[in-house]
Amino acid sequence: MTRILLVEDDSLLLEVMANILEAEGYELHRASNGKQALDQFVVDHPDLVISDIMMPEMDGFELLRSIRMMPAGVTVPFLFLSARTERTDVSIARALGVDDYLFKPFDAPELVEAVRSRLNRRRQVELFDTRSAHLQTIIMLANVIETRDPYTAGHLERVRRLALNLAFSLNWKQNDIAVLEFGAILHDIGKIIVPSQVLKKTGPLNDEEWKLMRQHPVAGAKMLEGVDHLRAAVPYILYHHEWWNGSGYPQGLKGIKIPREGRLLAIVDAFDAMTTNRPYHASMSTEEALEEIRKNKGVYFDPDMTDVFLKTYKAM
Repeated sequence: MTRILLVEDDSLLLEVMANILEAEGYELHRASNGKQALDQFVVDHPDLVISDIMMPEMDGFELLRSIRMMPAGVTVPFLFLSARTERTDVSIARALGVDDYLFKPFDAPELVEAVRSRLNRRRQVELFDTRSAHLQTIIMLANVIETRDPYTAGHLERVRRLALNLAFSLNWKQNDIAVLEFGAILHDIGKIIVPSQVLKKTGPLNDEEWKLMRQHPVAGAKMLEGVDHLRAAVPYILYHHEWWNGSGYPQGLKGIKIPREGRLLAIVDAFDAMTTNRPYHASMSTEEALEEIRKNKGVYFDPDMTDVFLKTYKAM
């Protein structure tokens, strides 16, 4: 439950606000002055602080300053309650790091909306920070794979860019696109099980070497299944070598039985492979690769996605 620390020396106003917010499902912690609030902040770890400015013992400015000096208080949303005659204090509060003001008198909907707005903003920031941290870890893992397979240097970044462009063109939802970015960067993570001499071999692979190479989607999927924030990206890793006609691997899925994540990544992965020098083939020109993708529409690649890819690639 979301915890709110409510600081107000007017006991009647304090109870009125507490009743309003408790009716919205929030857990309320009350304090009648800044000193008491600071002690409670350390113990209760609230998700939001709502405080009056003019209070005995410690005013709202000093409370805000003290909270912002604590590591746990740097990002906690802080909402000031202020009389309209105190607008001259706004610049002071902004300099101290206040998030918003609620000017008295206010009604219940104004209070609820102000709280929801600040809490939603904090969640967005937390999601962004978490995603950024995850992305940095993912890029580090991807760099390990590219170090072992020098012929694919830059491949993961190009696939990421192509995949994002195609997903946007297909009008995928933002949350799905965020997962796609992880999946595109990590789609070859399973190659960590493939011996370096196989990855770097300049001639054709023999049957045993192909058997090893074809294990990388399953190996990569198993690696991610135990990681909560990456589990949603597993379909990109597991199915990006499945072909529309059922001739792909590891499961030989056909048509729309291939999850859409695999169908999308199959197109952009193949296109980049065709336009990149590899030990077993010279690169094609962009025009040749696009024609090859077009010719294999409905053979290896999802026909509808292929049409969108060909159309949007030319616009890039």
